Amino acid sequence: MGRSQKIRCYIVLMGFVFMQIISCSSSPKLQPVPASGVVLAFGDSLTYGTGADSGQSYPAKLEKMIGRRVVNSGVPGEITAEGLERFAGVIEKEKPALVILCHGGNDLLRQMDQRQTAENLRKMIRLAKESDAAVVMIAVPALGLSLTPPPFYAEIAKEAAVPIELKVLGKILGKTSLKSDYIHPNAAGYGQLAESMAELLKKSGAI
Repeated sequence: MGRSQKIRCYIVLMGFVFMQIISCSSSPKLQPVPASGVVLAFGDSLTYGTGADSGQSYPAKLEKMIGRRVVNSGVPGEITAEGLERFAGVIEKEKPALVILCHGGNDLLRQMDQRQTAENLRKMIRLAKESDAAVVMIAVPALGLSLTPPPFYAEIAKEAAVPIELKVLGKILGKTSLKSDYIHPNAAGYGQLAESMAELLKKSGAI
């Protein structure tokens, strides 16, 4: 291969790398949630606020930060199959402009089939979009030293073109001062979760 060919190949390669960086760093954009619009926080105990006093859940804190009504629809102990069963009814009742989906932690704790967990999440996202609601995801970390979420969370977010928060729960649960037990934040931890979500909503254009 001649020198000019090598240069051309290098330029093409660098262009490809640059586009990959851009595509990975850019977050999908959402339509702004109207001042009267409803934000639905849907999930399990992490949404409900287990580990903190009433009014200290992340949805309650987020509501004050973004100036929108945030409905807490968290059910402690719920798995994604159960969440999927009640999801359509909650959407019909609340008619949200935006859904924040934080689910799958109990599936992971029970070592359930991750393919089915992922499919349940996909179905919830489709139902939300069919009702004209935008979606934002919060990835739940698997238990272990790394406290990182399974790959399916990022894969689903990319497929559905929805913003996702991948790191904050792992960071919170990695600090004793921010958690009430080994799987739940305390009030300070939920505060950090709310702050991260407010930042993501602003970055995505929802707020």
